[in-house]
Amino acid sequence: MQLNLKNPLIFFDLETTGTDIVNDRIVEISYLKVYPNGKEECKTMRINPGMHIPESSTAIHGITDADVKDCPSFKEEAKNIANDIEGCDLAGYNSNRFDIPLLAEEFIRADVDIDMKKRKFIDVQTIFHKMEQRTLSAAYKFYCEKDLIGAHGAAADTMATYEVLKAQLDRYPNLKNDINYLSEFSAFNKNADFAGRIVYDEKGAECINFGKYKGRKVADVFKEDQGYYGWIMQSNFTLDTKRVLTNIRLRESMKK
Repeated sequence: MQLNLKNPLIFFDLETTGTDIVNDRIVEISYLKVYPNGKEECKTMRINPGMHIPESSTAIHGITDADVKDCPSFKEEAKNIANDIEGCDLAGYNSNRFDIPLLAEEFIRADVDIDMKKRKFIDVQTIFHKMEQRTLSAAYKFYCEKDLIGAHGAAADTMATYEVLKAQLDRYPNLKNDINYLSEFSAFNKNADFAGRIVYDEKGAECINFGKYKGRKVADVFKEDQGYYGWIMQSNFTLDTKRVLTNIRLRESMKK
């Protein structure tokens, strides 16, 4: 089934130094841009993360320090990547919880101002888990009846994710071939930040989504606990989460 698109949709996958959104870095990015007319464009690039790639990560994706020592840094490529995704919606596998937040962090560190909140995000893993609950390799075998050769390589995973989404639309009549619908269906929460630390409630108010204040409105917590904002700023949270909380704090201070 060809996707019903209003905007280009970019399927992308990151290979990284690890799974910590705050501290780990991208070592490879691959994306497949699908246009509304069905045209497809692919790009894969290696990135020098500026840090050691742990052997445990190399064991997964096969990329070593030597492989990326002469590659550009993310900051050097950030504007080009931002231009490539401008005006596009984004799709991936486990992308809402990992790839999107990490990509947003890399853009912030590179001082590239890109408003990713305007995009629609489709997480094929979430659709899969809601329907069948398996891994990407199993999803590819289940939906496409093919073995995933080169799993944990960004290019192979990106193409497989694209094929799985199309196969999901063919398989499930209740899944609408509509980007807005798929974006909402593949989201667990309506996040105010990419890491999902702050979420919107049913009335659109920002709420804490972790720790002792989970479920409480951010504005109320700031009023009751004067040190909470400072603790967040000094702790190991993403730059995006800190920026969202700073904007809320400034907004609330203007009301006084």
